Amino acid sequence: MLIAIDAGNTRIKWGLHDGTAWMAQGALPNAAAAAQLAELGEQWPDAARVVGCNVAGSAVEEDIAVALAPRYSPPLWLRSSAAACGVSNGYEQPERLGADRWAALIGARGQAAGDCLVVCAGTATTVDWLDGSGVFRGGLILPGLDLMRASLASNTAQLPLADGNFVREPRNTMDAIISGCLHAQIGAIERMFGQIATAPRAICLLTGGAAQRIAPLLSIPFELTDNLILEGLLRFGASL
Repeated sequence: MLIAIDAGNTRIKWGLHDGTAWMAQGALPNAAAAAQLAELGEQWPDAARVVGCNVAGSAVEEDIAVALAPRYSPPLWLRSSAAACGVSNGYEQPERLGADRWAALIGARGQAAGDCLVVCAGTATTVDWLDGSGVFRGGLILPGLDLMRASLASNTAQLPLADGNFVREPRNTMDAIISGCLHAQIGAIERMFGQIATAPRAICLLTGGAAQRIAPLLSIPFELTDNLILEGLLRFGASL
């Protein structure tokens, strides 16, 4: 039995896996995560191992460990490295790659046989190229959809926190903001995909909270995948 924990910038995602399938998954806001994890831990099996990745800072990592300490051994944290689970890290300084991106790449290696674009659309959107031989070739980081929207509202005098729709020809401010933010996300993804488009079986693996809003607008081969980071943590845990 394995408990996977993804401590992100906004939420902590968790999953309970019995070795065959995910038995349960969920997400908690960072502010209340420690107390709620402690409550969840009372319901999870005693013999479970805990693996995780964390980009929310050392205090959050410590809070998670303390919350689970009454019943579980300290979590095994995935740290970015030169290689793991069939993935080679091409970052100039491999240890500086975000642990969530590293986990997603490891998860993608278990799902794609050829070149793939690994897109995590969360607080930030990351767009990473994993080639068919398992080498991470590089990637992009840009503000996520909601962060783009909030930035316009907080840094301009007359633009609201938009709640509009994506339309091809926006004719009001709300739709213009939402359409612009989505075009920015889609444009980054599709331009990056252009570098692998001619590779056999090339595909975009799309995950994260904004994935459902981005997916219908893509004109490239893609696959929506739930919690790719948790899938990477599962592979990491199985390798230990």
